[in-house]
Amino acid sequence: MEIKDVSKHFPGVKALSEVDFRLFEGEVHAIMGQNGAGKSTLIKVMTGVYQQDAGAIFLDGKEIRPSSPLDAQRLGISTVYQEVNLCPNLTVAENIFIGRQPMKHGRIDWGRMNREAKALLKGKLSIDIDVTQLLSSYSLAIQQMTAIVRVLDLSSKVLILDEPT
Repeated sequence: MEIKDVSKHFPGVKALSEVDFRLFEGEVHAIMGQNGAGKSTLIKVMTGVYQQDAGAIFLDGKEIRPSSPLDAQRLGISTVYQEVNLCPNLTVAENIFIGRQPMKHGRIDWGRMNREAKALLKGKLSIDIDVTQLLSSYSLAIQQMTAIVRVLDLSSKVLILDEPT
């Protein structure tokens, strides 16, 4: 991913000014700065929450302009936010596969979904929990790990972890 000369303005505020940033496969970066430095704004531009006023974003050499977080996700850019944005009244497995549940004969294949969710948590994060329990029954740390394993399963090209996640 490459960000070239990206700027974003709000009334009376220059949130981003000609930002250049480049990511290569397998790299890990930390974006740090004081409150108000533009870190969250940059993430929101990268993920389609905001549109940049100037500059360009490239992914795999092609210019992209995500129109929403869902559009960014389709392009291969996923984010796990500081605030868990899952559904506490659904099970862990349902949260991992929400919107893309495995189907069999036109119905959700609950057994497969639960097996795959358990395997993902155990295989990717070494977490062994009952994925049929409501997400709300687990600690905030487990809820964040559920959000992380969900985006890891999407095979994203760019994974953004916001703040303490």
